[in-house]
Amino acid sequence: MIEKLERLVDEIGALQSKLVLLIGPPNAGKTALLHSLAKNKGVTPLNVGAELGGRLAGMLQRQRHLQTTTILRELADQHAPGDLLLLDNIELLFDRSLQLDPLDLLKRHAHAKRVVAVWPGELQGDARTGRLTYADMGHPEHQDYSLAGVVPFEIQ
Repeated sequence: MIEKLERLVDEIGALQSKLVLLIGPPNAGKTALLHSLAKNKGVTPLNVGAELGGRLAGMLQRQRHLQTTTILRELADQHAPGDLLLLDNIELLFDRSLQLDPLDLLKRHAHAKRVVAVWPGELQGDARTGRLTYADMGHPEHQDYSLAGVVPFEIQ
């Protein structure tokens, strides 16, 4: 599986949006696969929840949404001095108080460099016509996205 992911990551460099999402059920090995890729490529994954959360914790609630994208860009630059950014534990990006569009934010990072992120939700349908979801319908953080600009990598 790691060979297939490495091949995909090497090939997406020519695309306009270079975003690969690792998608699969809980405990399918998404984080382990991301860390294997990191080791093979000599890159340190960015734990968004821990690092971004730590930086935001020292701010007033009303300032957090204004600073989140800037801080995430700084963290991304620290973790991806080259052209490959690996992201894990991105659930914090879905926090409604931050007023973000998490997938759009990932796509913007993927214009400048290759991005591989562990998707904390599900793929409804197939990898061509399906939809990405996060949280159940009716949950305050529920999101539903098309696959436009995303390369899904499913893990069973």
